[in-house]
Amino acid sequence: MTSDLPYLRSYPVSLQDQARDLLAQGRLGGMLQRKYPQAHAVRSDKALYDYAQELKARYLRNAGTVNKVLFDNKIHVVRHALGLHTAVSRVQGNRLAAKHEIRIASMFKQAPDEFLRMIVVHELAHLREKDHGKAFYQLCTHMEPQYHQYEFDLRLYLTHVEHAGERLWSAAAETSSG
Repeated sequence: MTSDLPYLRSYPVSLQDQARDLLAQGRLGGMLQRKYPQAHAVRSDKALYDYAQELKARYLRNAGTVNKVLFDNKIHVVRHALGLHTAVSRVQGNRLAAKHEIRIASMFKQAPDEFLRMIVVHELAHLREKDHGKAFYQLCTHMEPQYHQYEFDLRLYLTHVEHAGERLWSAAAETSSG
């Protein structure tokens, strides 16, 4: 039955079964914390903007300008959005200008750097590739070679949060473990 693991539906049943076993034993959160011991240091929208711009400058110099990058508490991961890339087109004189915005779900303000990087890379890839096709994922793995592993682990984390109701890298979790 895959309905109790919505974030892992697209993965093989064997991986879903392993995740289900770790959940049942109460070991999924601990396994993730051992693999990713600390949260990233990006705490403000300005820091997130700088973080995204650094990745963009390194890998997507010729892609469109990103006008805004921010943490958004209106994005609900439950609806399967980790972040959003939007392009708002406006007529300016005789040409069309697009403003690109990247919004990251606020719950990732306190998450490992690998998870944040995976989400930002995903949203930046949309500057070049609109659809989630082969070229899109090739671009993601070009920018972050461990993209697929981080995405899987992030989905394990979302599964943990949904089942245990506990965020692992929150400020409270950091002070109690540090």
